[in-house]
Amino acid sequence: MPYSYRPHHFEDFEEGQTFESVGRTVTESDFVMHSAFTGDWTELHTNADYAADSQFGERVAHGPMTFSLATGFVYRCGFLERTVMAFLGMNYMDIPAPVYEGDSISLDMEVTETKPFSSREDAGLVVIDTEMTNQDDETVFAGDMKFMIERES
Repeated sequence: MPYSYRPHHFEDFEEGQTFESVGRTVTESDFVMHSAFTGDWTELHTNADYAADSQFGERVAHGPMTFSLATGFVYRCGFLERTVMAFLGMNYMDIPAPVYEGDSISLDMEVTETKPFSSREDAGLVVIDTEMTNQDDETVFAGDMKFMIERES
């Protein structure tokens, strides 16, 4: 059930556990805010006339914007609220299809690894495999996200 998860400590995560985000529609504002924040005004993302002549036929989301949307979905689910200590990176990230303005996207997640840290007693590693799809069930992002998660005790 999307968006109803309680915060999870390291001990609450189990390999194979799944989560599902709510959906959202990508808007013009998303494109503009991402460009303004990053300074990336590449015409493929910001110039409708230029993008119309591209292989995509219209503007597409920046790849890093797609990643940012995925991280937002993970956080929005609530299970990392006040327990995540750090985002530690990814082992892989794929963006196999573009995200367009007007696409409705959501994220499926699965815990693939949990491991205590040998260097600290207050946290452990949780790896979450993610897949973001659009309204046509086409994968537009996939990757595993590594988090340092606070222990309960």
